[in-house]
Amino acid sequence: MMKLGLTLVFSGLFAIAAALPAWAQGPFVLDPAKLKLASANALVVDAIDNRAVYTKAADDVTPIASLTKLMTAIVTLEAAQPMDEPLAIDMDDFDFVKGSHSRLRMGSELPRREMLRLALMSSENRAASSLARAYPGGTRAFVAEMNTKARMLGMTRTHYADPTGLSPENVSTASDLAILVGAAAQYPLIREFSTTGSHYVELNSGQWLGFNNTNNLVKNAQWDIQLSKTGYIREAGKCLVMLTTIGSRPFVIVLLDSAGRYTRLGDAHRVRHWIETGEMPPTPVVNKPGAKSIKVKSRVAGTLPVTKVAQNGRHG
Repeated sequence: MMKLGLTLVFSGLFAIAAALPAWAQGPFVLDPAKLKLASANALVVDAIDNRAVYTKAADDVTPIASLTKLMTAIVTLEAAQPMDEPLAIDMDDFDFVKGSHSRLRMGSELPRREMLRLALMSSENRAASSLARAYPGGTRAFVAEMNTKARMLGMTRTHYADPTGLSPENVSTASDLAILVGAAAQYPLIREFSTTGSHYVELNSGQWLGFNNTNNLVKNAQWDIQLSKTGYIREAGKCLVMLTTIGSRPFVIVLLDSAGRYTRLGDAHRVRHWIETGEMPPTPVVNKPGAKSIKVKSRVAGTLPVTKVAQNGRHG
């Protein structure tokens, strides 16, 4: 099922493969025994030949947190509603489940385009909720369409309960999420918005707010990322999906339930090292329960001033 599903959704990526040198288009062999990841569930797919080159509990069903928002974006775009239509935050968009933070206050108004951008790049929950609420038939119809679309794509072990990912009832597998990444990558706006490093918006009040991408790797010059989404709630752990080019080949990387603040990024670097060299990367260290995490200063350039930037990392 996975290979068939990926064949369908990655058909639009064949143009990328056609532009690659001949040596990059041939058979690509890696030894999965040389890759050790700390994420509980993981999948790496060579998008040229639609083949999984690494799997770890890839068919286990698990909460997916804000990775949900990729499907939220697909349903929003397929509804073909005006992207310049203003949407206003109201009480129905507030998170009374997890108590996640948002600086989009009651009455804050932005065009649908900007709500979609913030939902993808900064994992803004109220923005995602407003997109669903403004859908024909409201949030309930929107979530129903999310599940319908998942079935159409062949995501047989996926279920959505809300458009934000705050509900632990939003579940999927690494295999299904690879299909979702391929489907989302067909939309230029999803690719653009999910990889925007930082962005300012002007609210209807005249206030300007700055937002950063929840995945710092999109600002790292050593990475070539075409699509990205992070996720986090307690039940899901830290999650990350990407479509990225490594060694002149496009790969889908799915990392779920990573322990520790930096584990998903560390696993992403280990995957890249393994693909580039074929050798075993440094062994990941998984913190034991109750152990103190080591804080690492970010060296990524281009980050907006902290005082002006939404800090949504707790649930993104």
